[in-house]
Amino acid sequence: MKKIKASLSNLKENISNKITRIKKEHLISLYIKNNILFLTFVITAVFNSTILRFFCMHMLENYLSFKAILADVTIAVVIGAFGYLFKPKNRFTYLIIANIFLTAICMINSVYYTFYTSFASVSMLSLTQYIGDVGDAVVENVLQLKDIVYIISPIALTIVHLKLKKKNYYKKIEIKSERKKRMLSTLGAGGILALLFLVTMTPLDVSRFAKQWNKEYIVMRFGIYIYQANDVITTIQPKINSMFGYDKAKKEFTDYFADVKDEPDKNEYSNIFEGKNVIVIHAESMQTNAIGLKFNDKEVTPTLNKLTKEGMYFSNFYSQVSVGTSSDSELTYNTSLMPTKSGTAFVSYYDRTYISTPKLLKEKGYYTFSMHANNADFWNRRTMHKNLGYDRFFSKQDYEVTKENTIGLGLADKEFFKQSIPKLQKINSENKNWYGTLIMLTNHTPFSDTEKYGDFEVNIKETITNEDGTTEEVIHPYMEGTKLGNYFKSYHYADEALGEFIEELDEAGLLENTVLVLYGDHDARLPKADYNKLYNYDKDTEELLSDDDPNYRKYDSYQYELGRKVPFLIWTKDMAGTKLNKEITNVMGMYDVMPTLGNMFGFYNKYQLGHDIFNINENNIVVFPNGNWVTNKVYYNSQKEAYLSLSDEAISEEEIKNNNEYANKLLDVSDNIIVFDLLNENKELETE
Repeated sequence: MKKIKASLSNLKENISNKITRIKKEHLISLYIKNNILFLTFVITAVFNSTILRFFCMHMLENYLSFKAILADVTIAVVIGAFGYLFKPKNRFTYLIIANIFLTAICMINSVYYTFYTSFASVSMLSLTQYIGDVGDAVVENVLQLKDIVYIISPIALTIVHLKLKKKNYYKKIEIKSERKKRMLSTLGAGGILALLFLVTMTPLDVSRFAKQWNKEYIVMRFGIYIYQANDVITTIQPKINSMFGYDKAKKEFTDYFADVKDEPDKNEYSNIFEGKNVIVIHAESMQTNAIGLKFNDKEVTPTLNKLTKEGMYFSNFYSQVSVGTSSDSELTYNTSLMPTKSGTAFVSYYDRTYISTPKLLKEKGYYTFSMHANNADFWNRRTMHKNLGYDRFFSKQDYEVTKENTIGLGLADKEFFKQSIPKLQKINSENKNWYGTLIMLTNHTPFSDTEKYGDFEVNIKETITNEDGTTEEVIHPYMEGTKLGNYFKSYHYADEALGEFIEELDEAGLLENTVLVLYGDHDARLPKADYNKLYNYDKDTEELLSDDDPNYRKYDSYQYELGRKVPFLIWTKDMAGTKLNKEITNVMGMYDVMPTLGNMFGFYNKYQLGHDIFNINENNIVVFPNGNWVTNKVYYNSQKEAYLSLSDEAISEEEIKNNNEYANKLLDVSDNIIVFDLLNENKELETE
């Protein structure tokens, strides 16, 4: 009897469980059936954000990050919830508008990441005025097929809508109170998801989210939609903070520089160039990896090869640009400050007070000028160069520019240098000392005017002997037809232009009391796949070497980042064979140039963020705008929270922690200096 009762009890429980399960399945099925459009909106929004991470951050744990997916689902649910306020026949209109908006966010960031290896900021909307000048570069070098994939989302939503409409899905009547109830219940679900998301956050996540320096990390942890919303707030915040946050920023600034001396430390190079004239070459997109490179025994950079052997060559030098690219390099080179967190200094903060190399040399009696045969308002140079202390800016209007002498974005470098010689002669005749910056242009993306670069092939030629004893030349394509290959052709032209310019300077007698300083403004931002082909090409198969081949060279994301070095050198015509003729291998950044040159020419900026490389030597650290940093011993990637050891020395957790703290503090102080105009001596009087 007990067994029968137990069996009946178990049967009853099983039936009850089955009924409960059926009810649940029915409820789930009913929910899906009644919310098809909303669910499609959520799924397509999350699909796009996941695809974006897949294209930009290729590691599985990045694009399938639980935190990011949860954040994206939460945002999509909350946005979609408000669709229930509309009648069924109007609900699609709201959702498709919202979907297109989210799709645009993903598409814009996809394109942006290709070029800048970072995510877009609304603060850069002010720079859209410059797109016309580089439109070809954007289309040819940046826009790719992957950037079109995102339109699948609005297309899918539209298809679902049309099918529902065909089935008279929108004919049902919903009263206003019912729509409001559905909206509130969906928002409640979004709230639960948001709470779950917040529980997963770590203190590090919150800190980086607030600072917004490391955009990749934020997208990886918070998803693209929260990142973009936070970016809007961060963009507006400086305008608010500049009115209310001055005291705090001023205190942090004062504390940071409290122990900095009013006079620089001396070394063996102190004042060695005092009283000499200076020509600075801003070398567009020149990277160090082309120096010494040959194709068929022809050097890509014969001029730079010569200068690095005869001058003082800093071979472990990094640019530190952000979204302002060339303008960021000019800022950091001239002021030893970092690019701003929001926007770019040349456009967003052109009216701030800067302590710059031209200003400090003017105090020593120098005439200062800049030359660039492009539109004077590009990157707002007309205004910013004046603010940096240049007495005169020679721009496109000062040069004869024709269709015949144009390459790429403007006047060809050879013609630019040729037309600059008479201007330099006049300046030299009228001034005892002068300092001038000449900005090159030809070696600028998209590197597509190959027919104008001259005869320089990037293939492999070899002579083979046939069985009958005859010989023939065989050509392997190698880098021909690749973006990197075209870059080397452009680079070779720019190097030739530089060589001709130095010869013309010498003939004009302009090198007798002159120091030549050259820096690459930033890397060429070309595909990593092209570098793999450069280093791992097998001419016999015309394919890439397999990774188990003894000649295979690993070129992963770390090698790509480290390979973005740019040249920095100091040269005079009589430097060869002197103590100045040397290679400096200690790691160095653009913000170290001002302190290093300052010591050599006899000027000093107490508020410089970099260091004289000859004082700090092997203890230097180069901080990048995204929070990454590099020393002689280690390269740290803040997005991955991982590092690559560059030496045999062990890297301690304490060293990583201390360098991270140093990098974050430096970036914050630099941003505060610019945003709050802390170098303006009158600013404090205005706030009293």
